This record gives sequence, C-alpha cells and structure tokens, in this order.
Amino acid sequence: MSVAKITELKKEMAPYEKIDIKASIIQILNTLGPLVLLWVGAYLSLSVSYWLTLPLAILAAGFMVRTFILFHDCCHQSFFKSRKANDILGTITGVLTLVPYQQWKHTHTVHHATSGNLDKRGTGDMWVLTVEEYKAASLWKKISYRVYRNPFVMLIIGPVAIFLLEYRFNRKGAKRKERINTYVTNVSIVALYSIMCWLVGWQAFVMIQGPIFFVAGLLGIWLFYVQHQFEDSYFENEEEWTYIQAAVEGSSYYKLPKVLQWITGNIGFHHVHHLSPRVPNYNLEKAHNASEDLKKATTVTISTSFKSLNYRLWDEKNKKFIHFKELKNYVNEPTKKTVELARKVN
Repeated sequence: MSVAKITELKKEMAPYEKIDIKASIIQILNTLGPLVLLWVGAYLSLSVSYWLTLPLAILAAGFMVRTFILFHDCCHQSFFKSRKANDILGTITGVLTLVPYQQWKHTHTVHHATSGNLDKRGTGDMWVLTVEEYKAASLWKKISYRVYRNPFVMLIIGPVAIFLLEYRFNRKGAKRKERINTYVTNVSIVALYSIMCWLVGWQAFVMIQGPIFFVAGLLGIWLFYVQHQFEDSYFENEEEWTYIQAAVEGSSYYKLPKVLQWITGNIGFHHVHHLSPRVPNYNLEKAHNASEDLKKATTVTISTSFKSLNYRLWDEKNKKFIHFKELKNYVNEPTKKTVELARKVN
C-alpha cells in the first residue's frame, strides 16, 4: 500500500473518531440496564423452571459481551472525552467482566501496535507459530502448542483459565498504577459476588452467573480469535511490516446478523477498529461504509468463520494459515533458518 493511500485512509477515519456523549450514555443505559433486568428475571425464573432460567442467562451473556465492548472503548479512550471518565467506567465494567482495566489496557495497546508483526509477538495475542518455527520446536513445545490451539482447550477451558485465573494476577513488570487497579478489581469482584450470594444464596448465584460467565467468555475468545485467524491473514517480519496493512489485511470484517452485530457492539468491523482505535464502536459501521478500501477487507460470516478452527500454523512462504495435517506437504529437511529457529523457540 502506497504512502499516499495510507495517508488517505487515515484522513478518511478522522470524522468518525469524534465522540458523541449522548450516544455513549445511551449505550450505557441499553447495555447495563438489560443486563441487570435479565439477571433479576433469571433469578425470579428459578422458582418456575431452570429451563426458563438458562435462556435468560444466555441472553444476559450477550449483554455481558456488549458490556465488554464499552470496557474496550474506554481502554482506547474512545467512549468519553475525559480520560478520567473512561478510566472510571473502564474499571467498573472491568469488575463486571472480570478483567482488570489497566492491565488489559496495556496488553491490548501492545497488541494493536504489533499485530501481525512476526518479530514482536507475545503480548495480547493468540499464540501463533510459523511452519518453520514448529518444525524446529522441541517435542514438548509442539505438544504445548497443539494443546493451546485445540478448540476445546481454547473455547471451553480458555474462559476459566483466562478470565478467572490469569487476570487475577499482575503481569511481570507492571507499574504501580496497573498493579493497584488489579488489586482493586479483584477486591471489588469478591465484594460484589459476596453481596450477590448473600442476597440470592450461593446456589442460585452459581446457577445464574455460571452460564453467563461461561457463554460470555467463550464468545469473547471466539470473537478475538476469528478476527485475526483467517486463511490469508497478514503476518510479516519487522522489515516488511506496516501498521496500516496489518490493520486492513490482518483483521477481518466479521459480517454478523444485525441483532448479533448490535449485541457485539459492531466489533465485527475489526479492520476499521485496528486502522483507527479512536473510532467509537457506534461509528465503526459508518467508517466501513464510507471507505471503498475498507469494504475490500476479508469478509467472514458465521458459517465461514468455523473454517478458522483448522488454521493452526502460519506459512511464511505462501502467506497463509495451514492445518497441522498439511505439514506432510512440507519438505522436512532442516534448513539453515530451521536450525537458527530451533535455538530461539526452544
């Protein structure tokens, strides 16, 4: 992509980066309001039938995902004009979604700055190995990678491992503000859940919050996964990597039905978000429709998105993801690059 085209794309995004306070307030009301009402409805339905409770809990999980999108916008300072207001709402919604605001804000910022850069992987990303790296890896490394990329581990065990366990601890090298925010988030979660258990009983709480947590966590991981793991995604070494190409070519347009698009806060327009993180979620579709170049982004639908579960390794030579089964098509003779990688990955 030429420098002129990059400059043009950036200019096209400017009008959509403007924050509409009224729209932000409405989103708070139509997200947190239904979440609370559905939770109360789920509790009241327990006296009727748990089969009535489950659908309400699953619907509430959708609004939990939408709550995370508000949290996400706060991390990018794109929900309110005031940094303090973003930090306050981000911390509150972080408690609701079990994610420490300052910690996630840091790792997600790094993710945006390095997405698709093969030389700067590891922070805020899914674990991705290239074909050469996998071939050079030790047996234990290969087993670990296969387990990590297994759909069951990623989508079923993942929500518990990430949202319940990993986010409870500070990352190595975290600054004081970030560490304190993690502690505040953890204490607030314990306090909130204790109050809820006291009000409705721990059994009722688990029966309602359990499905909400699990479904919301699964959907959250799936959305993040599918929007960067498509066959002809974008990965380059530092010398060839560019931010704009990584945004437009390395992030998909997840075309969802209007209801799901609304519930997920337009995050399906992920290519727009990566191009300009300051665009509020309610302007992402407008920005997409206003740019012919953005309309050309890889489009993924619900039916085609499941193909991404087969994409496990990045083939640097052919610029595409491949399945483990396709490894047999690659010559297994050790190359100079493979030998060098063996020293790095092991």
